[in-house]
Amino acid sequence: MKLKTYFGLPNKIIFCKKSLISNQRPNSSIEFNHNKKTKKNTLAIDKNGISDSWKYSRIKLKIDYNEREKKLLQLLEKHRGKHGEFDCIVPGSGGKDSCFASHILKNKYGMNPLTVTWSPILYTDYGYQNFKNWLLTDNLQNISSKRDEYTMKYLTKLAIMNLMHPFQTFMLGQKIFATKMAAKYKIPLVFFGENEAEHGNPIADNKRSIRDKSYFTYKNFDKLYLGGIKIKELINEHNLKINDLKIFLPPSENELEDNIEVHYLGYYIKWIPQETFYYAVENCGFRPRPFRTQGTYSKYNSIDDKIDDLHYYTTFIKFGIGRATYDVSQELRNGHLSIEEGKKLIKKYDGEFPDRYFNEIMKYLEIKKSDFFKAIDKFRSPHIWKKVKKKWKLRRTVNKDGVDD
Repeated sequence: MKLKTYFGLPNKIIFCKKSLISNQRPNSSIEFNHNKKTKKNTLAIDKNGISDSWKYSRIKLKIDYNEREKKLLQLLEKHRGKHGEFDCIVPGSGGKDSCFASHILKNKYGMNPLTVTWSPILYTDYGYQNFKNWLLTDNLQNISSKRDEYTMKYLTKLAIMNLMHPFQTFMLGQKIFATKMAAKYKIPLVFFGENEAEHGNPIADNKRSIRDKSYFTYKNFDKLYLGGIKIKELINEHNLKINDLKIFLPPSENELEDNIEVHYLGYYIKWIPQETFYYAVENCGFRPRPFRTQGTYSKYNSIDDKIDDLHYYTTFIKFGIGRATYDVSQELRNGHLSIEEGKKLIKKYDGEFPDRYFNEIMKYLEIKKSDFFKAIDKFRSPHIWKKVKKKWKLRRTVNKDGVDD
């Protein structure tokens, strides 16, 4: 019998033989018209059990990064010193990737980056210290977002209860804020860090114009959703103000500049997360978490927001993919783990409940814990989960110990 699926996921669960990620992984969770009926593209895995993300990792091994660096130098020369005080923008919050990107652009390539930060919803103490170290160590100037607190909390609460997506507004802001600041300060060059093609995303792996179709624009106002609710309904029925919502929305037509380009530094420079971590520690005062991140075995990835851990737990609920799986898949692609090691780490840590900050998050967002746990089970797709003796179990796992394996 064919089981019902949610979120437009493939009914048949397939795991990549090389990276252990499954075809339930969405290619992008950043959609303005993101609601429960939205169908998403997911990671492609071919008939031989090999994922697009693994294939791209093999392509990377053959890339001539000396030639790529020449392209980077041409791009930088086109912009260096030609836009006033700053000649490029680096978005980030002081994590390892933004530390690496800004430091190498400034110190190796002679650029003067303006850093921009879409601030975390709830900073961790060590995340905020990393943010300060980042700016202080390299004498960087920074523009940080200050959202209306009530609106941010309200939209985050809606995103959790309607979509089980704690990071929707944050992830949107990561992309939007940088390009809005580029337009505002007339700095047409924006550098993100890791190349999105790393994860098998079906987009160009280098430049994206701000007018590219991947940038959903303000002219689509009637189709925009936040927290699973149309913008117009948020204004008319939830009493939110358009002026407070604008910071979460994509650029309007009069904000757009044809010459703004968004590039991925990981296209031009060999980008290995573990190596960017070491670089950030040595050059930018970056420090990992003082303890293991719940849901995985690592200490240095995505550690600046208390809600981050909850976000990865919800991906486990919706897609059967926890934080350990994401980390293992990345390290397998980079040759830092064996398949057997990866399987053991996934079995041990995937789906671990992130209780360290949970009570604080629920109190901040004014969500009753009982309401959260009632809501979360509504997002378990029947083709991924089965209830056995009042406990939810995965139907299929990479370790082949699911109830249907």
